[in-house]
Amino acid sequence: MYISRVEIDRYNRRKVRDLTHVGAYHAWVEESFPSELEQSIRTRKLWRIDRIQGKDYLIIVSKEKPNLQKLEKYGVVGSAQTKDYQHFLDSIKTGFRMNFRIVLNPVISITSPDKSKRGVVKPHVTIKHQMDFLVKQSEKNGFSLVGESFSIVERGYEVFQKPEKPIRLSKVVYEGTLTVSDDTLFKKMLTEGVGKKKAYGFGLMTVVPLEE
Repeated sequence: MYISRVEIDRYNRRKVRDLTHVGAYHAWVEESFPSELEQSIRTRKLWRIDRIQGKDYLIIVSKEKPNLQKLEKYGVVGSAQTKDYQHFLDSIKTGFRMNFRIVLNPVISITSPDKSKRGVVKPHVTIKHQMDFLVKQSEKNGFSLVGESFSIVERGYEVFQKPEKPIRLSKVVYEGTLTVSDDTLFKKMLTEGVGKKKAYGFGLMTVVPLEE
């Protein structure tokens, strides 16, 4: 596994004019793995956009290394970098306390009373339901959250442009402290993501161990 990042060149209008919706970012991520495209292979890649010290970065967790030249298509030249992620993953043990950040698309599936019809997926819109959503995800992904150990730091929407009409995807950014309760499930979650719309910038959790 690898973790990569590149600074987005926001000051180059020619470069970023296409980055108007999450589908464009998804295409950028996929194009950064040209060998997969050539072989018609598509492995799971988690990604998100983070603002770090006033600069925007595309962060990717992937099974294979991206092509750094392709990764800089919309990025600042020379800013793309890739690091081995597996060594860090292997070091994580049950009981570790870690700071985390994650961007999620918190939704609920509502079953239709008419069994012949499909249910509907609706976004959670209240802070309470959005907080509860992460707690429920923690229970099946190998980590625990206690009381006020985490908070919502951003709420909003991302646009996914479709030919028929644009779709608004609910976006919630969480930060806080967690405890690893099952390191096997937790490592799986770090590489496979959490929740819906993972191809469109949701579900990637990054963690930093706390000094005890």
